[in-house]
Amino acid sequence: MMLLSQQNKHIRGRRISVATELSIAGSINSTCFSLFPMVIMLILFLLWLVQCLRHFITVYLDEDLNQQRTQVMQELAHMTEEQSFGSWGAVLWTAVQQCLFWALAGSLIVLLALYWWLRKRVREVENRRDSESEESEEENPADRNMTWVFSRRFQLSVPKLAARRRVVQELLSDLLRVSHSLFSDSFFPVLEPVIGVGSACEGWSPHKEEDIVYCMFVPLKPPRGHAFHLEPDCTGEMPQTSMRVRVELVCTCTGEQPDQNMLCFLHHSEQELKRNQVASLLHTLCTGPYLDGEKIALWFQTFVISAWSMLPQSHRYSMKVLPSCRSCKMKLMKASGRSLFVETVFSVQQGDSDIFLSSQPPEAHLPPSTTWLESYAVAEAKFFRHVAMQAPPHSCHLKCLRLCARILEGSGLSIYALKTTVMHLLTLIPPSEWQHKYLLLRVDDTMRYLRCCLEEKRLKHFFFDNEDMPQEISLPPAFQGAQPLNLFQHLARDPAAQTEALKKFDDLQYNFYFGF
Repeated sequence: MMLLSQQNKHIRGRRISVATELSIAGSINSTCFSLFPMVIMLILFLLWLVQCLRHFITVYLDEDLNQQRTQVMQELAHMTEEQSFGSWGAVLWTAVQQCLFWALAGSLIVLLALYWWLRKRVREVENRRDSESEESEEENPADRNMTWVFSRRFQLSVPKLAARRRVVQELLSDLLRVSHSLFSDSFFPVLEPVIGVGSACEGWSPHKEEDIVYCMFVPLKPPRGHAFHLEPDCTGEMPQTSMRVRVELVCTCTGEQPDQNMLCFLHHSEQELKRNQVASLLHTLCTGPYLDGEKIALWFQTFVISAWSMLPQSHRYSMKVLPSCRSCKMKLMKASGRSLFVETVFSVQQGDSDIFLSSQPPEAHLPPSTTWLESYAVAEAKFFRHVAMQAPPHSCHLKCLRLCARILEGSGLSIYALKTTVMHLLTLIPPSEWQHKYLLLRVDDTMRYLRCCLEEKRLKHFFFDNEDMPQEISLPPAFQGAQPLNLFQHLARDPAAQTEALKKFDDLQYNFYFGF
């Protein structure tokens, strides 16, 4: 723990060295604006000159027409031809004059509008440059160039995440609306509004754009006449994080508003229930008295396939349900060939907290279908929304996550360990120190913190016994003062694995910085 405490002090006390950057853009802009009025005056002078020429030409034409009339009176044989030629010539010349005048007037208006637009834009740029110059006084030009190179090479920004996340949320909201109308008279679980979780919904992703999966939690509530009770699952390998959801039948005969349209499962005979009412949840999506994640996934997959044609999205996308035993994975394809991957995970909320039980287990561990694992994904998404509200504009914490994930590819360290590290740092380092110009410093802090954790074989879980937890995040009372989970417990049990992890970490970090 000494290394971690020293690292925390080092992070809290770091200050950025000051460097000054000169710019001549302001003088160039002022020179341009001083010349611009002269150009306007020159255009006005040209317009005045055109008017003078017009007056002179008009007078000359009048005299010419008088002479032509005299000649016409003398030469009757050529009267029609001369008058026709003179009249048409005057008309054409007048039209040319009018066109020239209005063309110049229109050009002047356009130039004036352009002048005011450029003036407004330059003022905005100068204001932004002033604000950035105050920040960049401490920024190293070499660091700024490296930040730009990293952003280009590793595509640290994923601007389409928010737009595609909204498409997915709208799709699932429409699906749930259809489910409520189809299953209103049944006793399947009530599907609550979706909650976006995972890196793609937090604003970053370790994957390439075409491989991103948008994960959505669908909380389950008990239907009428049923109740959910959470029980610790002592049969699993992780009893502190796995539970089972026991389904119980409750009486619907009494209460403030007894349901007259259903029979009570407790006080009506089995024959009467079979004859006049659909089966209870215990007889459809449960194994014994416990909610079964595999049965729920199969039920929802079947529903999605049958209800797809009812959705407006079916006109824009073709849909394919991908194989999955504990969730519903969908692949949406546009006519252009672009694909969108969606995963719907079923969850049960623990009381009123932001901690849920998830039907989708980790890939490396597949417990029984009635075992639901504790998930902190909703609390994590809520934490990143809290950080986004506190952080300065163009904060670098999401780019830091994405860049570190690219650095650690092939290290064997989980993305969750990296995200936990950054969440700890977001509570240790003030928001002002997460400006974009500090990206490389924050990456260095993350890598140092993570290496200290590898050396000590201990990475504390973020949501257990954390005094810096934002008040917006609701946790079960047992989390406060509880013994925090160690995400590197497997390294503490296996020294050889720790040695191998440190070697891979150092090699990847060296190759990234010196093999770039």
